[in-house]
Formats: sequence, C-alpha cells, structure tokens
Amino acid sequence: MYSFNYHCVSSTAEASELFDSCESAVYLSGGMTLIPTLKQRLDYPTDVIDLRAINDLQGINKENGSIRVGSRTCHADVARHHHIQALADLAAGIGDLQVRNCGTIGGSIANNDPAADYPAALLGLGATVHTNNRDIGADDFFVDLFETALEMGEIVTAVSFPTPRRAAYLKFPNPASRYAIVGVFVAETEAGIRVAVTGAGPCVFRATTIEEALHRDFRPTAVEGLSVDHSNFNSDIHASQEFRGHLVTEMTKRAVAEIS
Repeated sequence: MYSFNYHCVSSTAEASELFDSCESAVYLSGGMTLIPTLKQRLDYPTDVIDLRAINDLQGINKENGSIRVGSRTCHADVARHHHIQALADLAAGIGDLQVRNCGTIGGSIANNDPAADYPAALLGLGATVHTNNRDIGADDFFVDLFETALEMGEIVTAVSFPTPRRAAYLKFPNPASRYAIVGVFVAETEAGIRVAVTGAGPCVFRATTIEEALHRDFRPTAVEGLSVDHSNFNSDIHASQEFRGHLVTEMTKRAVAEIS
C-alpha cells in the first residue's frame, strides 16, 4: 500500500471542499473494494476521505410510497428492512457476514462492479440516485464497466426505491465470493415490467425483450424459447458467454415463478 493522507469528515460539504483541494483524492465508504485496491497497489491516491462519520448518510426511511436508503447504510441493515422484500433478500445474499456489516449501498453502486447485486435492484425498480449535487435516474446512472454518471468529486447521498407491486431477485452466485455470475431482478412497477440483469455483461442492463414477453404474459413459460444475445457477455473461468446467456432466461423464469 502506498502512503496517503487520511481525512475523516463530518459533512458532505466538508468532504467535497476537501476533495477539490487535494491532488488526487478518493472517498471511503465501506471500503470493501477500495481497501483491497489500495493494498494491491492498483490505485495510489494522495488523499483518502473517510465518509463514515457523516451520520446524515445513514438510515432507511419510508416516504411517499418508496423507501429512501442513505448511501452509508450497510447491506445488513438493508437486509433487515422488509418494506421491499426483494431488496431485503438481495442484500441478505451479498458476500458474507463481515461484508454485509461493512459494505454500503452507496459504495457498491458508485463502484459499479459488473457482478454486483445492487445495480440490478436500482435498474429493476427504477430507483433514483441522490447526490450532493443532483438526482439521477437509475436508467442514466450506470454507464459502463466500473463507470457511472457521477462527476469527479460527486458524492452519493441516498437512493430512493419506488415500492413495486411485486418483485424478486434471483442470482447464480460464485460459490466463493457470492458475486453474481448472473443475477436477474424482475419487478412489476407502476410504469410496467422491468427486468434488470447483472453479472452477465460489462455493466448492468435491462432485458427489454424479456420485459415485452412478460408484459404480454407474466408467467415463467413466457420466457421459454426467447433468444438472448450473449455476444457481448463476459466469459471467464466461471462461465462462458453462452452459459451466461442461458442463465439470464433461467434466473428470470425462477424469479417470475417466485412472484407470479
């Protein structure tokens, strides 16, 4: 690990001002990705700005038919909140006990790992990401591999999830890390059917062909025989592109069966 200056701040305003004054700063939320990255010397910031003392970034609240989750809320707390059961189930399946008690929803979505679970929930539910500067819809937030719409120094402060009529998240996990080799979030929302897929490609995406099929017939059989273009899917020692393509439809069928 390279040496760096460590700062603990008490407000987003202080964090943002400090970020702008540093040569090369990063924010620390839960540290589940940042700390291993620093230990492996894959990044070398001049300053690490710790957000963990900002109390305003923690907590879960109901508001106007949705729930607002503070960005510093850990996975374990999300798992204990059952207002949106599919979201609670998703959080309960992240990593292990230590990860769930340290990792945060804000850190996860800001990192946008292609196999992370939360991006599927945000995209599947049509959530809104709140930052210290603006609000960003989930459809516009996730851009590409480890890339989001966040601007330099922008801080995620909370995520608002609309309450769905029904929803489920099913994933085929890596047995060691429990990251999603493929995870599918299916939701029937006020705006219609949404199906979000994580783990399969370089970035979470909506499976529009599957959404259209489920809009016509919300049953597992509606997905059978659908062809999923897997030409841009990930391929590694865990699963080929073809197998990931198969898992997209299979996990969708299982999610629909759970709530239909």
